Amino acid sequence: MEPFIRSEQYNFIKLQTQILINGHATANDRDVINTLKTVSKERVLQLFSDITEEQNQLLAPVETIKDPAQAEDYLLQIKPYVIPFKEVTEKTVKKLFPKAKKLKAPLLENIDLRELSYLGWDDGGSGKKFIIVPHHDTFTGLHGTIKPANKKGICAICSRFEEIGMFMSETKGTIQGTFIKKGNYICLDSMKCNQNITTLDKMNDLIARLK
Repeated sequence: MEPFIRSEQYNFIKLQTQILINGHATANDRDVINTLKTVSKERVLQLFSDITEEQNQLLAPVETIKDPAQAEDYLLQIKPYVIPFKEVTEKTVKKLFPKAKKLKAPLLENIDLRELSYLGWDDGGSGKKFIIVPHHDTFTGLHGTIKPANKKGICAICSRFEEIGMFMSETKGTIQGTFIKKGNYICLDSMKCNQNITTLDKMNDLIARLK
């Protein structure tokens, strides 16, 4: 069976396992537990519009999870079917960010590409943050300055409460030669942000605002 689970879908499934663990730990009513199991299974299966019987058999046991050990075993079983992030080459970086002449693609040897919904890194030389996102079967690039907020807040990408910074980018104005600056608070730690993402809706909204 080929990988068919996207990274953010895997994170969503992981969240459902935690909800089940918490439910079994706190609820004593059998009907409440049964409802929780049914809802979690439905939420997981509904992530996939054209699910096959083999894929269904892999994912459906989510409803049986009661404790952390069972959740860990289940997640280990489905992890091989998570689609890895596509390779990013120097050529890709140059194409997406042609004005950043000396920008290098980040090293990814020690990163599990299955845990990436987007690639984000800080360039120490320019003080800018660069983001590469798969979008409509190709890569989209975002870049701008980022200034730590020195506090926690809601990230515009993952919607979680994390250490954030103001990501400020420029977009072309309606008048030729003019630019408009737009800012959004996002996670300072892109890897942590990726681990938090359970839907791509906010990322798609960000791309729509900044492109």
